[in-house]
Amino acid sequence: MDNLLNSADSNSPFKDGYARVMGKFTLYYKPYSLELKHVFTVASNSRSTTPVVLVALAFDGYIGFGEASMPPYLGESHASVLNFLEQVDLSSFGSPFLTEDILSYVDRIKVGNTAAKASLDIALHDLLGQIMVQPWHKIWGYNPENTSHTSFTIGIDKPEIVKKKVAEAEPYKLLKVKLGLDSDKMMINTIRELSDTPICVDVNQGWKNKEQALEMTHWLAEHGVVFIEQPMPKEQIDDNAWLTERSPIPTIADEAIQRLGDVHLAKGVYSGINIKLMKCTGMREAKRMVELARELDLKVMLGCMTETSCAISAAAQLAPVVDWADLDGHLLISNDLFKGMWIEDGKIMLPERPGIGIRLM
Repeated sequence: MDNLLNSADSNSPFKDGYARVMGKFTLYYKPYSLELKHVFTVASNSRSTTPVVLVALAFDGYIGFGEASMPPYLGESHASVLNFLEQVDLSSFGSPFLTEDILSYVDRIKVGNTAAKASLDIALHDLLGQIMVQPWHKIWGYNPENTSHTSFTIGIDKPEIVKKKVAEAEPYKLLKVKLGLDSDKMMINTIRELSDTPICVDVNQGWKNKEQALEMTHWLAEHGVVFIEQPMPKEQIDDNAWLTERSPIPTIADEAIQRLGDVHLAKGVYSGINIKLMKCTGMREAKRMVELARELDLKVMLGCMTETSCAISAAAQLAPVVDWADLDGHLLISNDLFKGMWIEDGKIMLPERPGIGIRLM
């Protein structure tokens, strides 16, 4: 495993990174910056890069990969994730199969830091899958034929750029369109000039007035929109509940719901929830959130940040048991390091490789 840090090994994304031996485990990690193919604009900000930290966890000759992705609203950074990983000590654990003990310990190290925690959760799951020589969708008993189609995200932009993005999204069966500014109707009308593909929209808390929001839901429904993500600020609980009760299309909580303990808060306020590994600390908790949401009769969307195929493929292991998926974060970047899940005619395809199903490019 030493070659992960060998600067002479040009194929290792961890060269010149960090390594810590912790009993039988070795933890590798390195900051990395994802380069977006287009400037990505949502209701609250624009960016052309996303900071991530790549992680690898080795045990007894096996290795699993993980990743922390830090978009602005999570409040994490290269520095905070590196600081968190420096505090991790797995030397008291004699086996990676002590999953509950290990991940409970990781969660207790420090409040928040959900992306940092997710990087370890993903790496541990990948490691265990390597040892068991099975992909996680099989370990969980999920049928890979039941995976959903993924949406393709189109950020807020000028009409000519929107048209270019629509052309790039031609293979996809669902378009995810960012809204929340004065350009909302322009965005939808521009897309409808070129495509009748179903649309879902993500407002990112951009609408503030419930009456105007309701008017928009009816207009959007008439233009082939199938659901709305986080229409108003998460603090406007009563307004979001009022809107959901009257909206002709489902509303999905994103910023309002992060971890397992939040899921019950969506009942009666939204039609469903968006689960993201970077928000909820990883695969273990994401699975539990899916199960609880079903008990509460909530729809489930599986989302992502801007990520490499590592974190995307980890999330994709849950794709057979959700209503909608938005797992296109790796398609929006130009410097992916991994190959894993892929899209075929818009549908998520799961590799039969063990763990989360990835390999280095």
